[in-house]
Amino acid sequence: MRTRRGRSETSSAPHPAEVAGSARVDRRTKDMVKRLQGGEIAVIDHEDIDRVAADGLVEAGVVAVVNAAPSISGRYPNLGPLRIVEGGVVLVDAVDADLMDRIQEGDDLRLVDGEIWRGDELLATGVVRDRAEIETAMEAARASIGVELERFAENTLEYIRKEAGPTFEPVVLPPLRTEIRGRHALVVVRGYDYRSDLVALKPYIKEYKPVLIAVDGGADALIEIGLKPDIIIGDFDSVSESALATAKDLVHHVHPDGRGPGREQLLEWGVAYEEFVAEGTSEDVAMLLAWDAGAQLIVAVGTHATMVEFLDKGRKGMASTFLTRLRLGPVLVDAKGVSRLYEGRVRRLDVVLLVAAALVTILVVAIVARPIHTLFDALRVTFEDLWYSITH
Repeated sequence: MRTRRGRSETSSAPHPAEVAGSARVDRRTKDMVKRLQGGEIAVIDHEDIDRVAADGLVEAGVVAVVNAAPSISGRYPNLGPLRIVEGGVVLVDAVDADLMDRIQEGDDLRLVDGEIWRGDELLATGVVRDRAEIETAMEAARASIGVELERFAENTLEYIRKEAGPTFEPVVLPPLRTEIRGRHALVVVRGYDYRSDLVALKPYIKEYKPVLIAVDGGADALIEIGLKPDIIIGDFDSVSESALATAKDLVHHVHPDGRGPGREQLLEWGVAYEEFVAEGTSEDVAMLLAWDAGAQLIVAVGTHATMVEFLDKGRKGMASTFLTRLRLGPVLVDAKGVSRLYEGRVRRLDVVLLVAAALVTILVVAIVARPIHTLFDALRVTFEDLWYSITH
C-alpha cells in the first residue's frame, strides 16, 4: 500500500474535486440502495451501470460512486453513468477489483481526483468520469451496437427454438386469496419511469380498482404512493421485509428446473408463501399469473421492452418476454397508453358532481339574492289572494 505524502503538507485547502463520506460496500447495487444514507460513498462492482440502479443511487443522496468495474464497457449505450453525473454525484470508475475486499462498510473515505484515500492511506486510483467523456463513450457504443444486437438476437431465437412449446402449455396456478377473474390487473415492476406512470394512473386505479400485482420491489413502489399490493411475486431479492405484510398473497417464482432464487430469504423471514413454477423473468410470470387467473385486462408498469432495457437487466435475450406478450395478445397494455387514453376522459361521476354543484349554486343564489326574494314574495301574495277568493 502507498501512504499519502506531500498533499496535506503542501496545501490545507480542499481540492475542488474532493469529496468525503462513509463507505457503503456491496457487489449488488440494488441491495446497497436499500441501506444507503445521504452523504455516503457507494463502493460497487457493477459493469455497465443501468439506469434504474443509477437513479436509486442518486435518489439515496450519495456524494460519490466508486466502481471497481467499468461503468460503461462499450457493449451498448447504457444510461446509468450519465444519470449519476447529471445528478451531481462524483463517479470514479475502473478501480482495482480487489478494492471491494479492502474497504470495510463504514470506513471514512476521501476522494481526490480519482484517488481513494482512507486516512493517510491511498487505497486505489480510478478515473473520474465527466459528462462529456460519458457521452463520447455512449456514441461509440451506439456505433458498434450491431455486434451486441446480433448476439442478443441469436440468444433470443435459440431460446425460442427450445422453449416455445412449453411456454404455451397450461400452467398450474398457486392457490390465491385474491380474486382476479373478470378484473383488471396492474403489474408493477420498479423499472423505467415507474413512479411517474403510477402517479398518472391514480385516477384509473381509483375507478377500476385493479388487482395490484407487484414484482419484487414493485411492492415498495406501490406503498410509496399510498397503495397496497394485493400480490407480491418474484424472487424477493429487492423487496423490503416490511412490504410483505401489506399483501394478501406472496408468490415465489420457481423455474421448471427447480431453481428458486430467494427461497432462503423467504424462509429466513418466516412468512407464508406459495410457489408458482414457470419459465421466464419474474415480470413475465406475473403477467402469466394474471392471464391464467382470468384477468380482463393487464396493465404493465415499469416493465422491460427494449434490447437496452434487457441488457441493463443483465439478460442476454428477451425470448421469454416476447413469447409472453405473444401469448397475452391484446389483453396486455402499457401503462403509458392507459394514462394517455385516460387523460381528458369525462367520467360519469364527474358529470354528476358538476350538475350537483350547479344546483347548489342556483339554490344559494335563490336564498341570498334580493330580486329572487321579491319574486317569491310576489308569488306568495298571488297564491294567498287566489286562495282567499276561492274560500270566500
